[in-house]
Amino acid sequence: MFDMDLPWWEFIVRGAVVYIVLLAMVRVSGRRTVGQFTPFDLLVVMLLSEAVSNSLSGGDDSLAGGLIIAATLIVLNMVVALASSRSRKISDLVDGTAVLLGRDGKFFDKVVKELRLGPSDLEEALREADCSLEEMQCAFLEADGAITIMKNPKVKKTESA
Repeated sequence: MFDMDLPWWEFIVRGAVVYIVLLAMVRVSGRRTVGQFTPFDLLVVMLLSEAVSNSLSGGDDSLAGGLIIAATLIVLNMVVALASSRSRKISDLVDGTAVLLGRDGKFFDKVVKELRLGPSDLEEALREADCSLEEMQCAFLEADGAITIMKNPKVKKTESA
């Protein structure tokens, strides 16, 4: 239980490499992966954890090895969070920035397609904001994957009888 098959420093290196590579993969895969999980997204996250488990432990099943990996991942997460809070560039790199999806009642089709958003995502965001397409001043895909709709205060909602 306490005998490790690998040297202690190898667990730290393995944890750091897997953390950095997974962080990069999640950033490349798109904002919706992080923001709003569908059942398929949840499945991918669960399978990712299973896929990298041997990469982290190198086949070592010791308690000490697991604790070293866990501590490494927590420390790395704290370092990235601290660096993100102190540097705008690092924050933009790790967390991303908001993207303008549309303006003045029109969505930008090219941007929406590049971000792999469906019409139902946009319609849902409009409903959540209690905003018709004509009332929309701006729409943003936030860094966390949420869609934010800003209403144009000059356009009044038409009442349907």
